[in-house]
Amino acid sequence: MSGPSRLRPLPRPAPAQGVGRLPVGRWFLLAGSAAALMIAVTAVITVSVISTTREARSVVVDVVDPAALSALELSGALTTQESAARAYGRTGDRQHLDDYREGIRREGAALAVIDDLLPRMPERDGVRAELAAIRGATASWRREYGDAVVAGGRADPSQEVLRDAQQAGNVRYAAVRASLTALEEHLKRLHSAAGEQLEQGWQRVYFALGGIAAVLILTGLGFAFIVRYAVLRPVAELTGQVRAVAQGDFGHALKVERPAELAELAGHVDAMRGRILSEWQRASEAQAKLQEQAAELRRSNAELEQFAYVASHDLQEPLRKVASFSQMLEQRYGDQLDDRAKQYIGFAVDGAKRMQSLISDLLDFSRVGRLGGERVPVDGAVPLKEALNNLSARIEETGATVTHDELPRVLGNRPQLTQLFQNLIGNALKFRSDRAPVVHIGVRRDGEMWEFSCSDNGIGIDGKYADRIFLIFQRLHGRDVYPGTGIGLALCKKIVEYHGGHIWLDAGAGSSDLTETDESPKSGTTFRWTLPSGDTNE
Repeated sequence: MSGPSRLRPLPRPAPAQGVGRLPVGRWFLLAGSAAALMIAVTAVITVSVISTTREARSVVVDVVDPAALSALELSGALTTQESAARAYGRTGDRQHLDDYREGIRREGAALAVIDDLLPRMPERDGVRAELAAIRGATASWRREYGDAVVAGGRADPSQEVLRDAQQAGNVRYAAVRASLTALEEHLKRLHSAAGEQLEQGWQRVYFALGGIAAVLILTGLGFAFIVRYAVLRPVAELTGQVRAVAQGDFGHALKVERPAELAELAGHVDAMRGRILSEWQRASEAQAKLQEQAAELRRSNAELEQFAYVASHDLQEPLRKVASFSQMLEQRYGDQLDDRAKQYIGFAVDGAKRMQSLISDLLDFSRVGRLGGERVPVDGAVPLKEALNNLSARIEETGATVTHDELPRVLGNRPQLTQLFQNLIGNALKFRSDRAPVVHIGVRRDGEMWEFSCSDNGIGIDGKYADRIFLIFQRLHGRDVYPGTGIGLALCKKIVEYHGGHIWLDAGAGSSDLTETDESPKSGTTFRWTLPSGDTNE
């Protein structure tokens, strides 16, 4: 048993070593995991920094700054109270009294705002102590000066009394201003500290975002390195190795170190290269043997051609002498021979003539496609006309009618096509029935080929002999009934196949291809064959 079923499977390539054993998917999985971890870490840091920065901003915007504004409002309210009390003490104008009371209200509102902000205030204990000092100093000032002046009114006091009250008020108000200044300075320091913290927070946010960008850039560079190191460079190496093999360096080994998939692929391809190389070497050896055999066949064919010449000259000449001298023997000594001797002489003459015919047919059979077999465009009517001229005596003798369609140009050898028509029409005349032979040569187009047919009204051929009749020396009738060598149809088959066509017996056609004017029943034989078209414009 031969063929692919005998080929053994290719050996598995050696596994990759080191980092080359990692498949491409594993490379990207490791790199992606590392990148994801770094991104997650930087993201957590970024979120934490943003949260801290947001808290610092909230302290500045929502606590320290509103407290500082309230402190300014508180300072304005105390200043209003001091001015209104002093003016009321001097003038007794009720408008100053209203201003004094409005200052007290504004003072309470400002203190209430600062009290609300204390729980979120950094260093709230110090601020609370400063607020208590402000409240104590303000209460002492109002008790000893503001409320006393407002309650007593201007009951025509003496200048000395006003001066003494004014001096006491100034002392108490100085304490109020000192405690208020301490609060304002404290809030200013808190504002500066929170601002610095906010600035640092934004810087950390920028650093964190820069870290994320750096991680993304490093990730991209890492993936680019992996693609180049684990994919592009090995593919380029394998491509160069395959190109070297394709350009004729069949001994060039195919091997890449990484990744695992490409290393395995290179191993399989190299194994196939080795298998193909060994098969090619064996095929080359077989080709050399075939060339030797072809040379031997050409030598044998040359010897066969030489034998054909010998057979056509040296063998036929003795046969002609046998036939001629046998006939002369009968003519000169016929009156001295009995009937049996004359019968023997007839047998010898008939055998010599049949041997001559057989040798001639064999020579024609052997020469098809070898000697003078060039194929050129030929008008199909020309070889048919030559065949009919060669058969004119038999056509006249049998009273046959031969018709044909308009024949096209075909690509063929004119002498061989003449032999083809002559053999087929000759068979129709030979194997005729008791009626006058009617033969028709038909033709129709079949793609790039022309399909010809030869139909007659003879004795016909049983379909079961459709293949046998084209074999050399095969006969369906005895020589005493229908003479011949049994080579005619085999010669027709060889001529048609040499021209690239095929010939067959149309067992079901009979004489259906004959003209409608023929009154014979549908019997007889139809042969069909194909020939290539000889039209130059196709």
